[in-house]
Amino acid sequence: MFNIEDFDIKLDTEFIGRNFIYCEEIDSTNSTLLNDNYYKKNGTIILSEFQTNGKGRKRREWLSNKEQNLTFSILLIDDLKPRQVNILNLGASLAVAQSIENLFQLKTNLKWPNDVLIDGKKVSGILIESSSKGDKLEKVALGIGINVNQPNFTGRFNIPPTSIKKEFKKEVSRERVLSEVLNNFEVIYELALKDPKKILNDWKLRSRFLGESIKIEEGESTLYGKFEDIDDDGFMMLRTEKGIEKIHFGDVSLV
Repeated sequence: MFNIEDFDIKLDTEFIGRNFIYCEEIDSTNSTLLNDNYYKKNGTIILSEFQTNGKGRKRREWLSNKEQNLTFSILLIDDLKPRQVNILNLGASLAVAQSIENLFQLKTNLKWPNDVLIDGKKVSGILIESSSKGDKLEKVALGIGINVNQPNFTGRFNIPPTSIKKEFKKEVSRERVLSEVLNNFEVIYELALKDPKKILNDWKLRSRFLGESIKIEEGESTLYGKFEDIDDDGFMMLRTEKGIEKIHFGDVSLV
């Protein structure tokens, strides 16, 4: 069982996570925050032990063992611009990576656009979704899944999964992990509004494939090239035979 008191003692934020909702089971933490008008406070967190419709990128199912991992969403209702949302997508993975390194001294890498890796294995994924009125973003839900204490994984995966416990070799406090992530994310959130280049530079320092020859798959399309850089909005700049192409999304792997 998640101990809310232990979590709250370690939380050191102004607004992220100060409105905290814990659920045993829910459809989807992202969908609940976006579609339920009850949730209107910036920085609200919903943590659920199990999601009946949890998903990752491209609506892939996200499976997580009850009471072993962290699956939660952060509600953001500031007047965010689309480019800031994309920066926050990268920034959220950076917050998770920093937290794992701070707490457990495990080296992390980031896989564009929003995966956190330990030794080439996926420990966390992020899904950012939004609702809008006209051309204005009304709500942004930042969904984060972190494999914390899950001992093993079954099934077929594009990237082999791992957990903090598997890499750290002992069970760890979910409450401590969550509070550390939220503490780091609040700092990154402020940077996204004031100094986004700092986030981009920090992200690039941990990038798994930057400078490498890669393959990008999206639907039936496959592109090959060199991961040259990310631009000021966080999109990939891929050097191909035709020159530099801007990539907004896709599954990345080494050639």
